[in-house]
Amino acid sequence: QVRLVESGGGLVQPGGSLRLSCEASQTPWQLNAMAWYRQTPGKQRELVAHMTAAGGSRYADFAEGRFKISRDGPYQRPSVHLQMSDLRPDDTAVYFCAARVDVVGDWDYWGQGTQVTVSS
Repeated sequence: QVRLVESGGGLVQPGGSLRLSCEASQTPWQLNAMAWYRQTPGKQRELVAHMTAAGGSRYADFAEGRFKISRDGPYQRPSVHLQMSDLRPDDTAVYFCAARVDVVGDWDYWGQGTQVTVSS
């Protein structure tokens, strides 16, 4: 079973920046896609950004130009990061890391989530 462990959440003022990281445990197969989602109480989990092992990426409209997803680490233990800038109060949410073996399809693995709070 692959585990995803997020880190980097916290409290930040509006306009500030934060970097989230997610490390996968030892995996016997390549994780061809990794992503960040977020969720606030009473709302559905929504995609923030998604990246394939080949380097292709896609962003939600609200993340375009403010957030940047990146990926590094060895084949067996990849990491995905989310650099967030110009944060707004409505970015407050629990951010989750997701990963899958296939390039498309359902997500196979989820992290436990990390809280991001944007407030003055």
